[in-house]
Amino acid sequence: MKHLKYSVLSLLAAAAMMFSFASCGESSSSSSQAAQPTSSVTESAPAQSSTETPESKAGFQVNGTKLLDANGNEFVFRGINHAHTWFKDMDDIALEAIAATGANSVRLVLANGGQWEKDSLENIQKLIEKCKELKMVAILEVHDATGMDDLDSFNAIVDYWLEMKDALIGNEDCVILNIANEWIGSWKSGTWAKGYTAAIPKLREAGIKNLIMVDSAGWGQYPKCIKDKGMEVFNSDPLKNTMFSVHMYGSAGGSAKQIEQNLTYATSQNLCVCVGEFGYNHSDGDVDEAFIMKYCTENNIGYLGWSWKGNSGGVEYLDIAKEWDGSVLSSDWGENLINGENGIKATSKICSIFE
Repeated sequence: MKHLKYSVLSLLAAAAMMFSFASCGESSSSSSQAAQPTSSVTESAPAQSSTETPESKAGFQVNGTKLLDANGNEFVFRGINHAHTWFKDMDDIALEAIAATGANSVRLVLANGGQWEKDSLENIQKLIEKCKELKMVAILEVHDATGMDDLDSFNAIVDYWLEMKDALIGNEDCVILNIANEWIGSWKSGTWAKGYTAAIPKLREAGIKNLIMVDSAGWGQYPKCIKDKGMEVFNSDPLKNTMFSVHMYGSAGGSAKQIEQNLTYATSQNLCVCVGEFGYNHSDGDVDEAFIMKYCTENNIGYLGWSWKGNSGGVEYLDIAKEWDGSVLSSDWGENLINGENGIKATSKICSIFE
């Protein structure tokens, strides 16, 4: 089945329209994301919570701009995004291939049933165990509210994580909660902050102590929201254990000046940030991927490339691998991301909890 990039499809699937990626301007932006199937939503049965809640343990913790693992050692993401939701039958082969690149982390696309088939608790737990086996930190996000501005769609994802909390509790040392991919398509700092300042305390009250990652507004490409409201979002977390993510395509990652500015919006406030997605090109403009990797390496900032395989609808160029098993990498993107001077193989360090 042909797949369309998620960020766009999530918005347009509801409208049942074909979407052609438009260039991003200073006031609006479409994110670049991996392909998504146009399959209809099949609501799976709600996951059953265990009768005993798993015991929380020490996990990732932000310390200013640094991210520390459960052993207190600095950890820097060098990872890849994988579109689990649309390619479930390829999980094992894809995750094994991603680990073979030297990646220390993988960001996994999940669904709460809003647009795509709901991932069950059992399914999430299986993914986490596979990542542990492969010594990769799992970053979990739900994609169904991508680019949407309404609080209802976002709150449905928050409720999903409350339902799936048994997959998180007890895995604080190897699982990071990214909550919702690119929620807020508009470049509105206030709406973005309103959603997260209400959601984070709610998740904490439920006993979820995992490190929380928050995507920027504007399809992930408006990190000025971090400058405007990032400290407010951070302070809404009773555990003070929230970091931020910028997605870098043509709007946020088109030049060295943009890249540095967009990351210092966070670091200048002593907030922890990473590049949660980036490519080497996109419909909204060329991306300076070499500078992204160089700057992140020099400043100990994490990055996660988009995406392993499965992009379509005109953005097939974002495939890192030509084959699911990684035997052939794309020459313009995959080779540079993995084998480049500041690429994954040269700069990735496995989390110390796996040593």
